[in-house]
Amino acid sequence: MLRNYVTPFGEADIVAKSRDGYTCFVEVKARQTDLYGLPSEAVNAEKQRRYRAMAGYYCTMLREEVPIRFDVASVLEKEVEYFENAYL
Repeated sequence: MLRNYVTPFGEADIVAKSRDGYTCFVEVKARQTDLYGLPSEAVNAEKQRRYRAMAGYYCTMLREEVPIRFDVASVLEKEVEYFENAYL
């Protein structure tokens, strides 16, 4: 597992292998309250685009294509909600 994986396209919070063989790029969003929306709602189209670019960079550095999945961990106060395949 990699934490804070830095690329020219930005920083992925977590990059980890799933049990089913996927390399998961995980964006972790945390909020104290939902006053401005749920944490997961902050993963907008631009953030998704950057994560796709980071995944492409990761595969380039590995010099192989691996199955990729994009997940979101949403933390509100002390509650964690995990979304597998949050976007493509």
